[in-house]
Parts: sequence; structure tokens; C-alpha cells
Amino acid sequence: MKSKIDTQALIMMAIIGLVAGFLASVLVGGSGLVRYLITGIIGSFVGGFALNLTGINLGIGNSLANQIATSTIGAIIVVILARIVA
Repeated sequence: MKSKIDTQALIMMAIIGLVAGFLASVLVGGSGLVRYLITGIIGSFVGGFALNLTGINLGIGNSLANQIATSTIGAIIVVILARIVA
């Protein structure tokens, strides 16, 4: 039973990552499904860390929308940092 919950969590993380990566690419440019996924998943960690570090609360009542917004902010940070480094 526990593996089913883990599988569902991984699927939700991938879906949120895809959405966040797509939204970030719309805002700062980019393309590619794999790139969306990678950027979104890394962005979820970066966004969560950055918002927690700065003490910013987005104030979004819906937890899914909050996760997507946080991941999108992180994905934008990841894309901008990648462009600076490259």
C-alpha cells in the first residue's frame, strides 16, 4: 500500500514540475518537455528554499496552486541562473 502512495506522490511531483517548467518557459523563454520537467522539479526545491529563506508567504489558499506557484518561481530562478552561468 505504501508504494502506491509513493507512486502517486512521484506522479504529482512530475505533473507539478511539468506545469511549473512550462510556466517558467512562457515567462523567461525555453522549450522542450524534458527541459520543462527537469527545470520544474529542480525549481520546486529552489522555490521552496528561496521563499522559506526570505520568509515570503504567497498567501494562496489552494495547496496545489501554491505548490505550482512556488515551483514556477524556483524554475524561473533556475533558468536565469543557468543563463548567467552559460
